[in-house]
Amino acid sequence: MFCGIDWAEAHHDVAIVDPEGRLVARQRISDDAAGFAVLVELLAAHGDTPTDPIPVAIETSRGLLVACLRTTGRLVFAINPLAVARYRQRHSVARKKSDHGDALVLANILRTDLAAHRPLPADSELVRAIAVLARAQQDAVWDRTLAHNKLRSVLREFYPAILAAVAGKRGGLLRPEARMILAAAPTPTAAARLTHAQLRSLLTRAGRRRDLDGEARRLHAVLRASYLHQPPLVEEAMGRQALALLRQLEAACTSAEELAATTIQQFNKHPDAELLTSHPGLGALTGARVLAEVGDDRSRFADARAVKAYAGAAPVTRASGKSHQVSHRRQPAAGLPAPLPTDPHPLRRTGRLPQPGGNRRLTLRRAGCLIGATQLALVAGQLRPSPLPGHGANRARVGASRHPGAGQRLPSA
Repeated sequence: MFCGIDWAEAHHDVAIVDPEGRLVARQRISDDAAGFAVLVELLAAHGDTPTDPIPVAIETSRGLLVACLRTTGRLVFAINPLAVARYRQRHSVARKKSDHGDALVLANILRTDLAAHRPLPADSELVRAIAVLARAQQDAVWDRTLAHNKLRSVLREFYPAILAAVAGKRGGLLRPEARMILAAAPTPTAAARLTHAQLRSLLTRAGRRRDLDGEARRLHAVLRASYLHQPPLVEEAMGRQALALLRQLEAACTSAEELAATTIQQFNKHPDAELLTSHPGLGALTGARVLAEVGDDRSRFADARAVKAYAGAAPVTRASGKSHQVSHRRQPAAGLPAPLPTDPHPLRRTGRLPQPGGNRRLTLRRAGCLIGATQLALVAGQLRPSPLPGHGANRARVGASRHPGAGQRLPSA
């Protein structure tokens, strides 16, 4: 038996077909505990057992319904909605569509092409929690960048002094002292009235500890320099707008920092944390992002080629007749390549390798090292040597270097 579920916000349509493709059951269930109980009873009535569960196909990998199905031990297949649309055309060319019809198509996908699709990985609960935190932190970083760009765009129209004050500084307006000064003086007129003592106090409140007097003198000179100004009423109004955007930026910065700390805390609890951070360029936060995408299900990837294909680094071949084209994905299919190290490839530094090719080869090499290390994680305790005295922070790298593929560096050229 094969089950297909067309999910929605308020209800879900369920269809069960037998190996011959005959529809044996259909049901609309509610999106609550009562509806899930009905689904479990429906599956049990058609041969679902703990030892031989009925596989389920659905168009999403998230949500309470999917989480509960995975908890029961069933194989859940998340089918891409674009693939479902192509399968739907096999049954009708009239472009008709219904919720029950989609559930039936999903069930038939498993009946005919079960081997062509992969079930959701059996990751541990800790990895699934890390995935939620790592993706939320990445979203928070994007929200912070968006809020920063909005604020900077407004400041360019009336407040060039604050932009000149942070020019060349790492982080720019994201620096705590820049946000503190902007909150205290939202307009260039107010900033020009700030004294040396007030600027020093603001720097102290922002957390700066070194060269307070020198930085205060520099800011005092920059903020009092000659700049173009908007009319007074317009400048005041734009200052109010800047304060509103600054509050959004403050909230985004706080969210990104808190999520990063929580992600790192959970990542350090995982047994694969030491292996992942032994790779050159992978820290705790980027390692958590890699772990969120790769997971800890050892049976998920058969070899390094599977990881490279999942990461989107494998070449894409399009051949038809006399046409034969091999290209690369410009947008990765998964979130794996983004957190992988992006240090310059030796050949690209010398100009003998173009940037796309250098990035792809670097990602391919690192993906191979990654799968080589994680596949041997079960015997990592036997392969790790005793800590060497005096090595300090390098002990983790020394231990991981005994694993084939872990921490390998690229050849110089």
